[in-house]
Amino acid sequence: MSTSVSFEFFPPNTPVGVEKLKTVVRELGALAPQYFSVTYGAGGSTRDKTLGAVMDIAAAGFEAAPHLSCVGSTRENIAEILATYRAQDIHRVVALRGDLPSGTATAGEFRYASELVAFIRETQGPDWHIEVAAYPEVHPQQRYAAKDLQHFADKMRAGADGAITQFFFNADAYFHFVDEARRLGVTQPIVPGIMPFHNYGRIAQFAQRDGIEIPRWVQMKMEGFMDDAAAIRAFGLDVVTRLCERLIDGGAPGIHFYTLNQSALTLELCRRLGLGVSP
Repeated sequence: MSTSVSFEFFPPNTPVGVEKLKTVVRELGALAPQYFSVTYGAGGSTRDKTLGAVMDIAAAGFEAAPHLSCVGSTRENIAEILATYRAQDIHRVVALRGDLPSGTATAGEFRYASELVAFIRETQGPDWHIEVAAYPEVHPQQRYAAKDLQHFADKMRAGADGAITQFFFNADAYFHFVDEARRLGVTQPIVPGIMPFHNYGRIAQFAQRDGIEIPRWVQMKMEGFMDDAAAIRAFGLDVVTRLCERLIDGGAPGIHFYTLNQSALTLELCRRLGLGVSP
């Protein structure tokens, strides 16, 4: 069975960024991805930009999956957003709890992503494809792995069709998470999310913020390269290629790349792995 591929973008903030993303969509679209997802700012702060990016992806002939966050949202405005997407023939969504925006005192009408999933399923019917988030190394705001796993299982039981993981560099964490989820009765696909080393310093900041382990030997090698951009790129590609190879060999149903709106590294990784090429 072939391994599917999908790609994630963030909504651009400038006209130049919008045009650049259209180019990236065309370049990555040549790999025939299953879909492109587009993130959604805290409390819906990028709602219109997310919609704009989703519409550009759909206009280019690809399936788009907007992120949808329940934090700070009401049932009424979630229903309104879903109606907007439905009117544009968008029926795929990534349903998240999301982060509380700075200065916001209330989480809104949905406490957990499982409640958002149930609401989408109950109000929109069976024709929506709903992805949710998974955290192989435990959600950064959850102290207990068992509780985090239970929350994940709740989302899947609420009506999710599949899950995309937070990025990671430890394949064992992914395989253990999948095994534990299966023991709780989760049968849906759990697709690993992969972050190429676009910029080591930036990725290291993301990892520290979200409680993601970058293996010490990788850190030491990266830091040892100093400002040697070519060496960092080559080493980073090798590390992520080996990670993806192990995931695919272990039965991962797909690979979801966090592109940071860039195509070069993701294209090279897919070339090395033989991913995303039409039969």
